Amino acid sequence: MLSSSSVFPEPTAAAFEMAATLGYDGVEVMVWTDPVSQDAGALRGLSAHYGVPVGSVHAPCLLVTQRVWSPDPWERLRRAARLATDLAAPTVVVHPPFTWQRDYARGFADGLADMTAEFGHLRFAVENMYPVRLGRREFVPYVPGWNPVEAGYPAYTLDISHCAAARTDPLAMADAMAGGLAHVHLGDGTGEGRDEHLVPGRGAQPCADLLGSLGRRGFTGAVAVEVATRRAPTRASREADLAESLAFARRYLPAAQHA
Repeated sequence: MLSSSSVFPEPTAAAFEMAATLGYDGVEVMVWTDPVSQDAGALRGLSAHYGVPVGSVHAPCLLVTQRVWSPDPWERLRRAARLATDLAAPTVVVHPPFTWQRDYARGFADGLADMTAEFGHLRFAVENMYPVRLGRREFVPYVPGWNPVEAGYPAYTLDISHCAAARTDPLAMADAMAGGLAHVHLGDGTGEGRDEHLVPGRGAQPCADLLGSLGRRGFTGAVAVEVATRRAPTRASREADLAESLAFARRYLPAAQHA
């Protein structure tokens, strides 16, 4: 499927249009300041018009989305869960808490368990992040850290570009996530210590090996292409990057998986 973040700075509606044009079999909706990304009715209309289902919802966890819906992170996550329910999407992607979200962080594991019980049909897949590097300084803006496996949650999102930024092996990360691996963000990185979200195959990560391993891992979730195209000079060049990403995924994914 195609993450709507992959078409930024174009709006959410463009993700459905491009997904349909290029042959993606679903869209991951990144909830952000675009009102359409927050509106179940609008998203249902786009899904029906383009014939592309919503496969997952990414809760508004970014720095720029801290005021979307509510300043309360639990309210934002609950509304993301309601949106996923309305759209029949089985997965909600969520980031670990920021260090300054002390109350949220303190009750994060228990709160996720409660929300999983409340929305029993959903998987709340906690995403691996990365340290932030400023010159020679490095700090981790997440609690208890950037690697959710160390804290332990029932479900995870494996982001390959974030592995590159953290300088960690995505295959080892998938091993550590084990049966909790519920979702994959497909993007590449050079390992230079920053989040790049390159088209798969343009970086140094073992993207093909990771995709090829999903079958033997018993993976039953979805793979979402999450690449940065904000510097694409034209719509045609953006679509070319997304078409290349889809072709890569289809080439290396087991036949039973989707992209």
